[in-house]
Amino acid sequence: MLEAILSSIDEAIHAVDDKGITIFYNQVAAKHDGVEIDEVLGKHVLDVFPSLSKQTSTLLKVIETGKPIYQQSQTYKNSKGNLIDTVNTTLPIKVGNKIVGAIEIAKDFTKVKQLSQKLLELQEKVNGKQSKPVESTGAKYKWDDIITTSDGMKKVITLAKKAGNSSSPVMIFGETGTGKELLVQSIHHASSRKNGPFIAQNCSSLPESLLESILFGTKKGSFTGSVDRAGLFELAHGGTLFLDEIHTMPLDFQTKLLRVLEDGIIRRVGGTDSYTVDVRIIVAMNEHPTVLLEKNVLRKDLYYRLNVFFLELPPLRERKGDIDLLTNHFIQKYNYHFNKLVIGVEAQVLTTLNQHDWPGNVRELEHTIEFAMNMVDVEDVLTVGHLPSFIKREHQKEKITIRPLREIVEQTEKNMIEQALDIAKGNVLKASILLEVPRQTLQYKMKKYGFYKNTSIK
Repeated sequence: MLEAILSSIDEAIHAVDDKGITIFYNQVAAKHDGVEIDEVLGKHVLDVFPSLSKQTSTLLKVIETGKPIYQQSQTYKNSKGNLIDTVNTTLPIKVGNKIVGAIEIAKDFTKVKQLSQKLLELQEKVNGKQSKPVESTGAKYKWDDIITTSDGMKKVITLAKKAGNSSSPVMIFGETGTGKELLVQSIHHASSRKNGPFIAQNCSSLPESLLESILFGTKKGSFTGSVDRAGLFELAHGGTLFLDEIHTMPLDFQTKLLRVLEDGIIRRVGGTDSYTVDVRIIVAMNEHPTVLLEKNVLRKDLYYRLNVFFLELPPLRERKGDIDLLTNHFIQKYNYHFNKLVIGVEAQVLTTLNQHDWPGNVRELEHTIEFAMNMVDVEDVLTVGHLPSFIKREHQKEKITIRPLREIVEQTEKNMIEQALDIAKGNVLKASILLEVPRQTLQYKMKKYGFYKNTSIK
């Protein structure tokens, strides 16, 4: 009955014993592997799929490590030379604490990948040129994409979800790399404007001379080479406009922005016609607004107009509990991108990562793991050797500067006894009185540290 059930499931199922010999293989697996069931049953997985190895086979890796592998992409050739693309979930089979085999559930994406490639080729032929990236104006991140166990971060998400149910302006403060746009896109995606455009613009990247024309648009003939072009406010009509590092805008331009926020009316540069826009504004900054107000780089009236929902993202150094969680998330992400089979990290790696201060926050951690994943060859675990050099230098420095507490205590004791004996001119009783310890205790310590080799001590 169990065999009949497994054979009727519309997914490929492949089970092997602890030696890698196939003990179950259903018809779906045989179909997308391009082989017959009898060709696989009773044979070692590497004999049937010679393009795999002990390092690249998910089944053999799970038998070796005892750890499950979830949603791992795999590309291989079957015994007939056909290229197969699958996404596998591979689990160890245990009897008690002993691993007796592994089972793999695979989804075949070969046809989908082939059809996608053919579609791209047809588009290139129709267009007579190479395909170009597809323009996107939508938000792709949702609440589930924010990975955290931090209480502080969870409070921010709770408040952000309330902002998602509103159309009021939102102001976000967070250091570089804390995930401001991730939060902004989640707010947009949860709002009533989710089907409208989402446009993000970093204000520090806009030259002051172009700032007004990019945000408000231009009228043909207003200056040499100008054309009729909509600005970001018009393009974001019915949706959300995210302005990052808003404090880098000149103060006089902040006045124009305030006017748009008040009445929702814009006028293109060089034009006389006015346009009413319906845009939700979300702004962000990497310095606290109170500091920006003191520096006089953020207008008070603009601050008060925008500061309806204020969200402050904690830096990664204040949510250390998320480092292990995020590390495993990024490993899974780059397993998929780089077609690797890394299933974990050495304990020393996590210790090293937790000791780092992370001035670049989550973005810096992601790039660190991305680098490490590029350094992996056939290993299935990240080691300190895979980490970037600046992290390894910190690790070595930490190893050199930190001494065992026992050694420090003993050295301190030895120094104090030496000073007391010097003051007491070698008299043990007087030295014990100076140190406020019993004479017997001092004699024991002196014997331990070899002070009796000095014949002047009595």
